[in-house]
Amino acid sequence: MNAPVLAGRSVRGATALRGGRMWRPTPYQACGLLFWLVMSLAYWRVPLCCDAGLDAAVVERLATDLAHPRHPTADLPGAGSPYYSPYALAQALFARLTGLGGWEVVRLAGPLNLLVLLAGVGRFARMLSPRPWAPVLALGATTLLWGTRPVRGDGSLGLLPLTTGMGGPWLFAVGLTLWVWGVTGERVRPGAGRVRFVGPSGLPGPAGYVALGAVYGVILLVDPFVAVGAFAGAAALVAGCRPAVLLRWGLAAVTAAVVAWSWPYYEVFAAFGTERRPAPGPTLGQYWLALLTGLPALWLRARRSAWRDPLVVMAVPGCALLAYGGWGGGSYGDVVGLALVPLWFALAVELAAPRPWPSWRRALGAVAVAGACAGFLTVQAGAVVPRSLDPVGFPQAPRGPSYAWAAQHIGRGDVVLAEGGDTVHGLAGHGIDVVAPAVPDPALEEAERLRRVADVRAYLSPGSTRADRAAVVHRYRVRWLVLTGRRTVPEEAVVVAWSGRTGEVLARVTGRAGGA
Repeated sequence: MNAPVLAGRSVRGATALRGGRMWRPTPYQACGLLFWLVMSLAYWRVPLCCDAGLDAAVVERLATDLAHPRHPTADLPGAGSPYYSPYALAQALFARLTGLGGWEVVRLAGPLNLLVLLAGVGRFARMLSPRPWAPVLALGATTLLWGTRPVRGDGSLGLLPLTTGMGGPWLFAVGLTLWVWGVTGERVRPGAGRVRFVGPSGLPGPAGYVALGAVYGVILLVDPFVAVGAFAGAAALVAGCRPAVLLRWGLAAVTAAVVAWSWPYYEVFAAFGTERRPAPGPTLGQYWLALLTGLPALWLRARRSAWRDPLVVMAVPGCALLAYGGWGGGSYGDVVGLALVPLWFALAVELAAPRPWPSWRRALGAVAVAGACAGFLTVQAGAVVPRSLDPVGFPQAPRGPSYAWAAQHIGRGDVVLAEGGDTVHGLAGHGIDVVAPAVPDPALEEAERLRRVADVRAYLSPGSTRADRAAVVHRYRVRWLVLTGRRTVPEEAVVVAWSGRTGEVLARVTGRAGGA
């Protein structure tokens, strides 16, 4: 047999070893993996602080008693606390199986929550466009195109806030929301001036809608304030469905309500009357880059679809949530990330279009690149540039103090009198009970919480007498004090330890009414 014939014959063994075609990662899989690795390392290098202490306290209380957990931060009943969600229950079960503490579980939860966010971004972007680079651009816009002023607290998907908030349940809820939006959108498509029913992929018939409703119910239980944005977006996606299809979506809504209502730990609708994480609302300087780059892309989609595009419809409740979060602040400020989703994803779909580009799209791309660079250099760079390698002084993530130095001396069940939200949450994260919870909780009447806060202030007041302090100690069975450097240690207390970083001291109360 001659050489040309041999050259033209395929080698079956090599093909069999390759399994046909070689698997190649998509652009989003490759970029998402790199993003996950970098941000996980950035999250692990920053000490946990702020709300992480409260999250760790929730895990500690649930792991101690799954059926009847105590209040997250005080020696009080915990029935009715919205922090005891399915997310927290899963963390507590993991803590009991592994023997890890609350702080370790929250630390490990960060990369897992980030995976949920990446899955949600990818699913929602693929629902909007089959272009392979659309999810990559959506991820870049979501984490960079915010503003030129730092955003503090939960709800922000920027690089820098993620380094401190990645372990919180809000990120899991946001990622799950984007994912379920993608699944919801796959069941409806724009066509002929209305939304057309496509049919459930996966589970046939009503079962698929029941499953979707259950997911929305879980979001409602994990973070009721994020769920406001989730339901608003879902309503925008299914708006315009035929009445027969709307009945199926009604089944999903009923399922979500049943899941939320049947949760045994707390009444979900009572959480809406409580400001769970008091914080200032977002300002224009914190998200103007998203408006600058996203509004033109959204306007273009609106013109093409006669204002019936899903992202355009979603922008209506998004603007309402954005305005309310900025005006009212607090917990509803946490949904600002979801409110900006239509802008980011509209921009990503436009810039993922194949080339050649018209001049207007090139201009939009240039503005987006400039905005991403501005956002990174002014606000977000500190997330990935360590302080030791920082040449210009980028804003860095807050590094909250650890209270392990105090926790090693405090026995389980002892009550500590302390002030300040970070101190209270930092101690509670070690399973320690404090006198006055730092944030409202439906498990404790707000009037009672404020009375406890007033008693703490009265105890620490320079004008308090020993009898006044003894009354507070007796009322709350106080055994320990954590005092800042500007406070004077009372005569009935003995200093046991102190923090070289914060100057705080741990003192044991020895002159309680009724004995030490």
